[in-house]
Amino acid sequence: MLEAISEVTANPMSEELSKKHTTRLNKLQKRLRREVGSAIADYNMIEDGDKIMCCLSGGKDSYAMLDILMNLQQRAPIQFEIIAVNLDQKQPGFPEHVLPAYLDKLNVPYHILEKDTYSIVKDKIPEGKTTCSLCSRLRRGTLYGFAQRIGATKIALGHHRDDIIETLFLNMFFGGKMKAMPPKLLSDDGANVVIRPLAYCREKDLEEYASLKEFPIIPCNLCGSQENLKRAAVKDMLNQWDRQYPGRIETIFTAMQNTAPSQGVDREQFDFVSLTRDPNAPLRGDVAEANLPAFDFLDIANSGRIDLDAAKRIDIVNTYEV
Repeated sequence: MLEAISEVTANPMSEELSKKHTTRLNKLQKRLRREVGSAIADYNMIEDGDKIMCCLSGGKDSYAMLDILMNLQQRAPIQFEIIAVNLDQKQPGFPEHVLPAYLDKLNVPYHILEKDTYSIVKDKIPEGKTTCSLCSRLRRGTLYGFAQRIGATKIALGHHRDDIIETLFLNMFFGGKMKAMPPKLLSDDGANVVIRPLAYCREKDLEEYASLKEFPIIPCNLCGSQENLKRAAVKDMLNQWDRQYPGRIETIFTAMQNTAPSQGVDREQFDFVSLTRDPNAPLRGDVAEANLPAFDFLDIANSGRIDLDAAKRIDIVNTYEV
């Protein structure tokens, strides 16, 4: 009797939790699909007739990327193929059975590549030194070559917006370069195009999505690399900023989309050497600030005042306390 009563009282709660789970999943799924669709459209990532090689690591991000791309494949006004590919680098402890079992259920074409790059890296890199550079080159070379073999026109990687921002700061802090991960990249040899459909997606949304979808996650720290420790430190810094200053992460990413080479110091990106004044240009001052009028500084010098209408004068005084 007590068991029966327990079942009756438990069922409503279970149904309520299930409804909340479904509602949250649908809302999150809609947002992620919209963000992926926007990134694809903004950077022309996928075109009619493309064969997309979707690279899977077994982590939350690549699972989400495959899931969303498969859904978009059904709804998109264009036709494109998806082929899932995993590179088994023979890292100790890698569960080889997980991805094939998952992909068989999805009924998606896939390939599992086996290449012992782990042993090569351990043999070539001294103990205590970072292995990431050589490991990534070997992995990239294998995937690029396989993409050519199967006739893939695009290689999709699961890097998200946080990855892109973290890479920017890693390169600034440890590499002395203002460089991140572009949403779309042409390989140096011109033979492969890499796309990052999750470029607009936040990691915390992907984490929740993976949990709600119950993806069979494979740990991503099997190699215990030193660069992962640096990335973790940068991630902690950005997360702290995000807590202290909500919206800062969005602002950083927006800034990466609005670069101004002429306002920097990179001589390769802007020809400072040949920069000269135009003797015939009207003396209108610096008009770099889009929300300020271009003043005639000769008139200011002669009259001692800025000739503005009252509304603009009040607005500038209030904003800049001139």
